[in-house]
Amino acid sequence: MIITKPDYYDRFRCAGGSCPDSCCQSWEVDVDEASAARYRSLPGPLGDRLRNALEEGEDGTFIAIENGRCPLWEDDGLCGLQKALGETELCQVCRTFPRLQHDYGDFMELGLELSCPEAARYILSSSQPAMITGEVPGGDPPDYDREDMALLRSSRETMRALLADSRRPFGQCLCLGLLYGCQVQSALDGGTLEDLDEAQAFSQAAAWAKPGSMGEILALFSGLEILTPQWRELLSHPEPAQWEPGHRALARYLVDRYWLQAVSDLDIYGRVKFLVTACLTVRHLGGNLLRTAQLFSKEIENDWDNLDALLTAAYESPALRDDRLFGLLL
Repeated sequence: MIITKPDYYDRFRCAGGSCPDSCCQSWEVDVDEASAARYRSLPGPLGDRLRNALEEGEDGTFIAIENGRCPLWEDDGLCGLQKALGETELCQVCRTFPRLQHDYGDFMELGLELSCPEAARYILSSSQPAMITGEVPGGDPPDYDREDMALLRSSRETMRALLADSRRPFGQCLCLGLLYGCQVQSALDGGTLEDLDEAQAFSQAAAWAKPGSMGEILALFSGLEILTPQWRELLSHPEPAQWEPGHRALARYLVDRYWLQAVSDLDIYGRVKFLVTACLTVRHLGGNLLRTAQLFSKEIENDWDNLDALLTAAYESPALRDDRLFGLLL
């Protein structure tokens, strides 16, 4: 199996008690069965704490937050379980976060989640990270169409190059990316993927563009589940900013994370529109880019209902119509 990862993947270390946010607050923690059984059998005060914290839901065992935080998260910003028993005794979710693993059968891609502040620092400062490739035993025959995957992998390279083109304002790069996503979708639907004629693409986009509304887009986000008061405050009081290099890094991260996932449902255009909407929203909210992007990820990427709602809105919401997005980008 071929494994690919960005060069910063192995350098990542949890910031622990100095983290400006924490994965120990705002989220319920899903606990795998093996860890749950171990926790229930632990003796002493720590075992009592864990048994009191574990709850059962439709999808299995979890640790519910209390007053916005995990009950095992202590005042020094560290996990009481890890301090007592070590990192190996953490449940699978806590042991692996914020590491991402996308297994495509005969190859695997690793990455970090933007919702972690320390991971976000690496991601947003590396618009063109070096990619490290290695090979390990194992792997399974893929259960997807190899031609579809080949198309997605080659088109992802083109999309990366479009977004990284510093000769153009980033809004124009996103505009080209939106049009290119449409071409890739047509190819996945049975057509032929043509090279993007950038001059013609800009002409088409300018002709189609209509005034867009960031207010309507923010209203769409405000209608989703909101986990933190900080996110609600950002949505209520945006401070629009200019494009900066970190926005290109954000776009690259989203391409790397979601592009190949389209092999499961052959919907690349919905993902491209999500990417464009994410960049527009993070820019319009303003504030510290790292903090805003990290909060966006925490609220949207780590909430499957919110993410699904936005992928659906890409086709159904008037605020996310192509012509209105072009109007906001050009």
